[in-house]
This record gives sequence, C-alpha cells and structure tokens, in this order.
Amino acid sequence: MKQLSDLIQFEAFDNLELLAKQIVEGFLIGLHRSPYHGFSVEFAEHRLYNKGESTKHIDWKLYARSDKLFVKQFEEETNLRAHIVIDTSSSMLFPYQQKHQNKLGFSVLCAAALIHLLRKQRDAVGLCTFSDKIDLLTPAKLSNTHANLLYAHLGKLYNKEGIEKNRETKISDTLHKLAEALHKRSLVIVFSDFMGDETPKELLEALQHLRFNKHEVLLFSIRDQEFENEFNFTNRPSQFIDLETGESIKLNPSDIRNIYSEKQKDFFQELELLCGQFSIDYLNADIRKEFHQVLQSYLLKRKKIM
Repeated sequence: MKQLSDLIQFEAFDNLELLAKQIVEGFLIGLHRSPYHGFSVEFAEHRLYNKGESTKHIDWKLYARSDKLFVKQFEEETNLRAHIVIDTSSSMLFPYQQKHQNKLGFSVLCAAALIHLLRKQRDAVGLCTFSDKIDLLTPAKLSNTHANLLYAHLGKLYNKEGIEKNRETKISDTLHKLAEALHKRSLVIVFSDFMGDETPKELLEALQHLRFNKHEVLLFSIRDQEFENEFNFTNRPSQFIDLETGESIKLNPSDIRNIYSEKQKDFFQELELLCGQFSIDYLNADIRKEFHQVLQSYLLKRKKIM
C-alpha cells in the first residue's frame, strides 16, 4: 500500500487522476474479490444522425415514421449517488510547513481516490468544499467531463490555490445547508478535522439533519495523531499559532500535554459515540497512515446501503 510520502514522486505529472489511480490500484491488489458490480445502460434521448458515423444505434422505427435519421443515446445507470465534502478551513493546512503532506493534502488524495473508485463502480459523484461557508457544490454525475472538472477542483486544493491562513470553520452550518441542497438520497462523505468551536452535540444536530433527509453519512476525522492528539512536540518553550484565528500562545508542551490529550480524546470519543447512536459511520483517519483505512470504510458503507 502506497502512503502519501511514497506518492509525492508523481507530482511532476501534475495529474491528480494518476495519483488517485495509483492509490486505488494499490488498494485493490489487497482485496480478495473485486468490489466492482455490473452495470447496465438505459435509453436517454434521440439526436440527429451525423453523416459518416456508425449506424449501430439508428432508431429505424423512428425513421420509418419521420423519414429522418435519429440516433439513440444511452445513459449508464448509476448504482449510487455520493457527495464528497471537504473542509478547506485553515486548520486543515497543518502541518503548515509541509506543502502536501498535511490534512488537506491527505483529504484531497483520499477524495480523488474515492472518485476513481466510485466511477469504476458506476456511481455518480459530486463535490462540496467549505470553510466558514460553502465554496463549491457540484451535482453528482457519472460523465468523464464531470470527473475531469472534479479533479481540476481538487488539483487546486492540492496545490493550496486560494487556501490561506485565517479561514475559519462552520461545519454545522455547512451540513445543514447541504442537507437542504441535496434533493436525492445520497451517501455524504465528509473529510474534516472538526476543529471549530462546536460541541459534539451541535455537530450531531447537523448530521441528524442529513439522516432525517434520508442521506447516508460517512465521517472521516482527519488528524495528525502524533501532534494533534498526543501533542508530541519537543519539550521546550514554543509559540503555537492558531491557523484559523491567528491567535498565538507561548508555552512548554510538557506543561499541558496530558490535559490537552485528554480533552482531545474526550471530544472525539463523544462525537464517535453520538454518531454510532444514529447510524452515522465515523472513522479517525491519521494522515501519517495508509489510505486503505478510508477506502475500506467506504466499501463497507457502500455494501451496507446497496
């Protein structure tokens, strides 16, 4: 299984789809059976026949009635609609000094891999990005053109285009608005570090809104386990800066490590417990580990709802 650090060598191609393919193919090698399902096509509409093209799909019955050549156009049936939701607030840029091996870079690569896997399974996919508001919300589609658009948006995030410090998070507001905007039952896959000022119960209210509207929800809590959960910084006086607010504080990590770690643990344990009570799948995703934890969780969720 390839980790993020192993994939940086592909940056020269400037092709996020290639990175996604590498991740997915490496993951699928380890599976005992393919997660892909068969698919079918259904009639969509007619269009005028263009001279010189194949006559395979000409509707001869319509020709007999109209004396004009029309071609049947077909649309691949989708098994599932999925919307990938990515938190692009400034806290997702941690560790800030590393261009791609941060929470946002990890989330983007996971999202790209999921798009590749979803499309292989004939599932329609859309993309939503947010910070203190929804910045992007696309419909869920299956076409190649749409996929290229999604990869282009993700590529900009991967290179941190337009992503700067002091972008705060409004997760609950975003999820409430998303619940109202999605009119067809979907699988909503959220990537966030949940580092806003909301309590687990406030987050749950927004998640319940999605569930009330018949959406399935899969949450990935994106963390740097070593530094954000364990606060494993060098024991010396240091200045810590909040990437979202710009506020700073000077302290020695050893002075607060235990109480900080306990508060982090309590917060995410409560969130996970509340999610479990309302059939919301929750996973802690460490950016220093492999991608298979995300892809495997998606496949398990898909299997349950198909």
